[in-house]
Amino acid sequence: MLEPIKENWRILLLVVVVLGSTVALFGPGFGPEPAPGENASEAKQGITNLQYGLDLAGGTRVRAPLSGYTATDVALGGESPEAVAEAVAAELDNASTRDVGVVPDESAVEVTEPSVTESQFRAAMDAAGYEYGGIRSGVTQETRDATMEIIQGKINEAGLSGGSVQQVQSITGEYFILVEVPGQGRQEVIDLLEDRGTVRIDIAYPDGNGTAVQEGALIQDDFEEIGTATQSDRGTGAYVPVTVRNTADGGQSPAHAFQDAVAQRGFADAYQSQADRCGYNSETGELENSNPCLLLVVDGEVVNSFGMDPGLAGSMAAGSWADTGNFRLTTGEFTEAQTISLNLRAGALPADLDISGEGTSSSISASQGENFRTYSLIIGVLSVFAVAGMVFLRYREPRVALPMIVTALAEVYALLGFAALLGYPLELAVIAGFIAVVGTGVDDLVIIADQVMSEGDVSSRTVFNSRFRQAFWVIGAAAATTIIAMSPLMVLSLGDLSGFAIFTVLGVLIGVLITRPAYGDILRRLLTVR
Repeated sequence: MLEPIKENWRILLLVVVVLGSTVALFGPGFGPEPAPGENASEAKQGITNLQYGLDLAGGTRVRAPLSGYTATDVALGGESPEAVAEAVAAELDNASTRDVGVVPDESAVEVTEPSVTESQFRAAMDAAGYEYGGIRSGVTQETRDATMEIIQGKINEAGLSGGSVQQVQSITGEYFILVEVPGQGRQEVIDLLEDRGTVRIDIAYPDGNGTAVQEGALIQDDFEEIGTATQSDRGTGAYVPVTVRNTADGGQSPAHAFQDAVAQRGFADAYQSQADRCGYNSETGELENSNPCLLLVVDGEVVNSFGMDPGLAGSMAAGSWADTGNFRLTTGEFTEAQTISLNLRAGALPADLDISGEGTSSSISASQGENFRTYSLIIGVLSVFAVAGMVFLRYREPRVALPMIVTALAEVYALLGFAALLGYPLELAVIAGFIAVVGTGVDDLVIIADQVMSEGDVSSRTVFNSRFRQAFWVIGAAAATTIIAMSPLMVLSLGDLSGFAIFTVLGVLIGVLITRPAYGDILRRLLTVR
């Protein structure tokens, strides 16, 4: 009973791969997750779980360098990065220590303030007394990596499915950050990238002269854990659950400092029931009653004002709240809560993206993307028919040609399944990789068929296996050459070429390990009798 399975296990493996690809392509659990706040039942679902990149779905591509200058081969002399940053910043009139970065591992000092010129930075380095090899445009690798991580966090938090960030290098050696966001307009993407995302909690309270504001009762760095934006269980509004740090290296922790500020401003006395309300007027900046208010400030603008739950106010007055530091930042709209969560999680970019130059961004409309998808499908179908026609003309035997076409199509189908499983967005370059896989795959199958049938009768399985092994050595050598040639494109920062190389190599591996051996078993069963 095991003998048929042993003889045909390669065919069975191909069937398993095709079935697995079908599940990945059409299974309900493999589709992209809906954006935060988006009802899953209302999310737009396609026929398949495939995700399309900017070329095929429309969207925006931004390619821009990071503003700044870097001094290389700096003799730091064992000084701490903080001391070096302070010394250099002190020589710059328009920059502070937060605008000067020191990376000992790279022996580099950078300035990220856009208004600082190269000559000013050079003069500052000279005045600070540090020897260096040279000044170049751009920032350090550490800053580029941090920027990519932050931008990817912004994209993820905003629920922009298929968005990607990568680092690319021009032929002149200049580094660029390449951001691609399908389905979004140019201005929306630029606003997302330029948003510095500063969030703080102020306290507005009455004093003898009217309304006073204690700024920065909580600042961005005080938050230890940030939850996702959540619709309020009371039917209106939304909130972001956060945890304020209750530990400190020295002095008072942010949670204890905030607790003391709330108790000092009289929140426990003002909010003794759910009926008590905050009376802050955002237009006048004044309190309309005697109750203090918490102000949620995003990028310097008050986006919401709110009072405090009586139980929370009481725990702060009693001094017990700081032990946990759990808190809710409430807003009137879910989109505001989503923005707050995004800003808190992603933070500010360590350097500005210089997107002012021409050619730094481009947009493809959704209708253009749909046209590209249609054209890609037409080209794919035409290529299959062209290959199938040439194969039938070459062999004029359906039992040889038909399995060849089916096997080649199974290879492409498996690649589509992998793309759906990995959530890899399909771009025009990836489609080109699929077409290349069809070409190389059929070439290898032709080699197998020619080698097996070129020397006459193959009714003997022994003869068939001998000829098949000879053909497979040729195919293996060609596959190894292709993988070696494509490997640099997979790992180098070359934009769309990476997708082309990845799927070409993946197709070659699927062919060598699965489809070519399966075709050999199919051909053996059709051509041999013993």
